[in-house]
Amino acid sequence: MTSGPRNLITDVPGLLVGNAQDDALKSGATVLTAPNPFMASVHVMGGAPGTRETDLLAPDKSVSRVDAIALSGGSAFGLDACSGVADALRTQHRGFEVGNVVVPIVPGAILFDLLNGGDKAWAENPYRALGRRAFEGASDQFDLGTAGAGTGALAAMQKGGLGSASFVMENGVTVGALVAANPLGSVTTPGDRHFWAAPFEIGDEFGGLGPDSNTGLGRVLTSRKAKAMRPAQPDKANTTIAIVATDAALSKPQCHRLAVAAHDGIARAIVPAHTPGDGDLVFGVSTGNHDLPQAELGLLGHVASICLARAIARAVFLASPASGDLLPCWSGLHDLS
Repeated sequence: MTSGPRNLITDVPGLLVGNAQDDALKSGATVLTAPNPFMASVHVMGGAPGTRETDLLAPDKSVSRVDAIALSGGSAFGLDACSGVADALRTQHRGFEVGNVVVPIVPGAILFDLLNGGDKAWAENPYRALGRRAFEGASDQFDLGTAGAGTGALAAMQKGGLGSASFVMENGVTVGALVAANPLGSVTTPGDRHFWAAPFEIGDEFGGLGPDSNTGLGRVLTSRKAKAMRPAQPDKANTTIAIVATDAALSKPQCHRLAVAAHDGIARAIVPAHTPGDGDLVFGVSTGNHDLPQAELGLLGHVASICLARAIARAVFLASPASGDLLPCWSGLHDLS
């Protein structure tokens, strides 16, 4: 397996991604969409999720295809990004047809970035406009790191961010991952240098430093994020929200199974993961252009999990510094020149 030509989720044919952010707000939104509705489901493993329209993505619910998926900062306020996307879709007459009415289907998930040093004293919720801007700017190329929904993200030890990665399997199926990483846990081992996801790195996509050679890792959990946010409750100010996608033709239950399997990627890249204070969530998406034998569905889930682990590491690796940051960037701690 190799990464796709862009090493982005948009290597999955037809998928487009747009970002919008407000640097003063230290927050933003990211939207995944496509020219045609696509199959989607979701699985939640974190204890503190914030979502919209995710119930309808359960395998037994009637609506199986969606028009876009929005990831946003802003905690519950950020769910309004979905409304901005729906507004834009409505002007294009895109959505689920009910008689002569068209209803855009836009599930979404949010992360908590309200205590990251940005200016949150808005008079009007900014996320509706951010969602619309992100949708209207969607293309097959988009920025990673401090961008979109990852603009204000913070991991335990450094700035978080927006990450993406892709794989092309030997059977020709493409798999991609998109993630806004804002976890309670750390993406790096003690010392901040090595990524937990290092065994799965392709080339030097997040530094090429390899795995940490130390043993007994994971027993001591240090968090600059927790210290920076006190006296607030830092264990409730987190979340990793992600999308894994493929051009394999999957049913809605199979998209759900893809999302379940991809959660392993969060656990491989973040320690600890899936805590009561994280809203860890993965959407599973299929564009349905490539036949996949039933026997290979397990392999597809494994590939998605590795792809997501790589995307999380890339989110932190590519984060960039900004005025008023609470935490350093990985790049500011390590000079690879």
